[in-house]
Amino acid sequence: MLSTLSRVARQWVRPLAVRQAATEAADGPRKTCLYDFHVKRGGRMVDFAGFLLPVQYTEGMSASHRHVREHCGLFDVSHMLQTEVRGKDRLAFVESLCVADLHGLPDNGATLSVLTTHSGGVVDDLVITKTPLGYIHMVSNAARRKEVSKLLADAREKWAAKGKDVVIKHYVPEDWALLALQGPKAAAALQPLVDIDLAQLRFMTSSLAAVDGHERCRVTRCGYTGEDGFEVCIPASISVPVSEQLLACKSGRVQLAGLGVRDSLRIEAGLCLYGAELSEEISPIEAGLTWLVAKRRREAADFPGASSILQQIRQGPARRRVGLRSQGAPARAGAVILDLKGTQVGHVTSGCPSPSLGGNVAMGFVQAAFAKATTRLQLLVRNKAVDAEVTKMPFVKTNYYTPDKKK
Repeated sequence: MLSTLSRVARQWVRPLAVRQAATEAADGPRKTCLYDFHVKRGGRMVDFAGFLLPVQYTEGMSASHRHVREHCGLFDVSHMLQTEVRGKDRLAFVESLCVADLHGLPDNGATLSVLTTHSGGVVDDLVITKTPLGYIHMVSNAARRKEVSKLLADAREKWAAKGKDVVIKHYVPEDWALLALQGPKAAAALQPLVDIDLAQLRFMTSSLAAVDGHERCRVTRCGYTGEDGFEVCIPASISVPVSEQLLACKSGRVQLAGLGVRDSLRIEAGLCLYGAELSEEISPIEAGLTWLVAKRRREAADFPGASSILQQIRQGPARRRVGLRSQGAPARAGAVILDLKGTQVGHVTSGCPSPSLGGNVAMGFVQAAFAKATTRLQLLVRNKAVDAEVTKMPFVKTNYYTPDKKK
């Protein structure tokens, strides 16, 4: 069984691990506060972005993937970089680094955004929450921890030299857990443990809440799977009992899920991964994320890389991110994309067999002329051309919690 699990884990996650491996400490990868919890429950631990995290558990990848889609999965994402930005100039400071309209964001609202380079590329993608408590809460990628920390520190130093009030605090992963509870039964599983009405918490909104009686935990309705779900920031001291209670919730049918399933779910949902669909060489417009660039920010043109990004919005980029469907052997990151004449027109950035749909799904970049849905292409897989078709994304319909405001 172990050899089978290892083989499957390599098939699903090796390309992901290669893209994001970024060990920080010279003496080896770090452990989240839930490391022993994962090992005790059979988690197969791998070094991912400098942290030991479970790639999978005893259930097969496909079965675990489908369980999240149908019921609920619990992911440990404590390795992510969590940051608080305080001070009276915090909104303008964060806006100076990203494309979001934070002044227009309501209190307790969250938004996906990107930190951009001066050439129009992406330093990292992140979720930014505007709290009414005097700070901004940000969650960014562990693999970009050094780059984001340096960007914030350097910018803060420049702002301080101008007399601006900005204070930055990074959470310590060993002291704080970040749990991602994902799936249609996530609310049913979490509701007994919190003192807020989750029905009032819409997709991309956030609130402080008591979790298992511990005050001042942050609950945000968001995720990386395309399903309803929450990211819950809690102290390390309660991370194990909270996780155990979630797993024991019969109405939620919660199962532990690993990095492999997180990757296949986000690919089906058509969501970008830094190091694959996003990088300092890829603009948000090329990645199909034009909607992230807020109207007010476009008009002001006051974010890093504005000239290049706004030009791409006006004229269209030379290449575009697309979704691809195929049969047979799945295309993985790096696979060449060909037109029907055999000429290279792009490359695959992410791909996997789709447990939800059957067949294979992939994302990649192609020349703009080949980006239209239903365009027939070929993928070079193991030196053989495989027929593929450009497909609209998400591949699987998203199920974010957006109830009618009138109800």
